[in-house]
Amino acid sequence: MMKTLLLAALGAASLIPAAAYAQNDGGDDGVPSNSRFQLYAGVMGGYEDFDSERNNLGIPGSTEGGIVEGVVGANIDLGPLTVGGEGSVAKGFTGDIDWEYGAAGRVGIRAGKDSMIFGKVGYRWVNLDSQGVNGRDHDGMTYGAGLELSPVDFGMQEGDNSNIRLRMQVDTMGNFRSIRPMAGLVAKF
Repeated sequence: MMKTLLLAALGAASLIPAAAYAQNDGGDDGVPSNSRFQLYAGVMGGYEDFDSERNNLGIPGSTEGGIVEGVVGANIDLGPLTVGGEGSVAKGFTGDIDWEYGAAGRVGIRAGKDSMIFGKVGYRWVNLDSQGVNGRDHDGMTYGAGLELSPVDFGMQEGDNSNIRLRMQVDTMGNFRSIRPMAGLVAKF
């Protein structure tokens, strides 16, 4: 686990020089230099459902529950391609899941003026209600895909971009041992 945390910290630290470059770039392509680096935060809700049998992550069969998740991240806009990273914390409100937390890298492709289709890969820890407050965290790789829809692309707002996006995504954990559909709002800063 310590090795994973170290790799996540090194990955996050590697974004700092890229962010500084993105903010100082002259913007020869007509994109203002301050729009290349974007911070964002969001709140989403959804449901996670694990396999019906105990999986290789150690999570008991038929574990499931409703969750509310907060995400915070940073993107670097490279024209039609966007790269970034994010951290997340989720709290279960029904079912077996107590807490989840993780980090992921993202790659997205612009769709329309301001919307984006993305894929993500990361690592997540899951803590279950049934194992008590000091129960072990089950951890593993997580994979996902989704889209962020901007009101600009639907004619609901004037201009070329918006600070608010509707985000929908589906994640899985381990070797496709769970399904986790989520939806919510993300604000860019």
